[in-house]
Amino acid sequence: MYRDNLKGAAFWKSPRKAITLLGMSGVGKTTLASRLPRQTWFHYSGDYRIGTRYLDEPILDNVKREAMRVPFLAELLRTDSIYLCHNISVHNLKPIASFLGMIGNRELGGLSVDEFKRRQSLHREAEINAMLDVRAFIAKGHDTYGYPHFLNDAGGSLCELDEPGVLEQLAEDTLIVYLKPSDAMLSQIIERSLQEPKPMYYQNNFLDHVLPQYLEEQ
Repeated sequence: MYRDNLKGAAFWKSPRKAITLLGMSGVGKTTLASRLPRQTWFHYSGDYRIGTRYLDEPILDNVKREAMRVPFLAELLRTDSIYLCHNISVHNLKPIASFLGMIGNRELGGLSVDEFKRRQSLHREAEINAMLDVRAFIAKGHDTYGYPHFLNDAGGSLCELDEPGVLEQLAEDTLIVYLKPSDAMLSQIIERSLQEPKPMYYQNNFLDHVLPQYLEEQ
């Protein structure tokens, strides 16, 4: 485990710190990470790694499929006259969320249950790999870029992955800090997520439990 029984004062005096921020999407992990001194803290965004490394091609393929439905754009794409790219950043995860999509009418941009689950599976594998990459990036942040400290801004669905070894490795390499929202903040987070969903992985068992009621209500 990360420096067993390390007290708070000793941790802050440590010349090299490594933290994983854990909490639901929207609780403020990225906001907190962005407030740390940029000169000394390497900010590793799990969601950014997911979108730019592991889901990069599926995201762009999805955009291209939609563009090909427009004759004007289709002709330009076929002749390599234009190219498409995403603009994922630590603060802009919309391309990932739009790829994961929502179940609904295809004509209105919705996905079938099977396709939604397929994309969820891709997201799960991507999030697992992004978290396993933390160990290498701790070394890279220090050895390559010269940052003494490292912060892993983990995705909001990390605890849903249920993959042996992931949390254990993070606990070995980093101090895991859980951000728990107040009741008032929780209500705000839920409201924001309804208006603008963030990238999330949902377990199959959960989907199988809630989807029948959701589809009936739709």
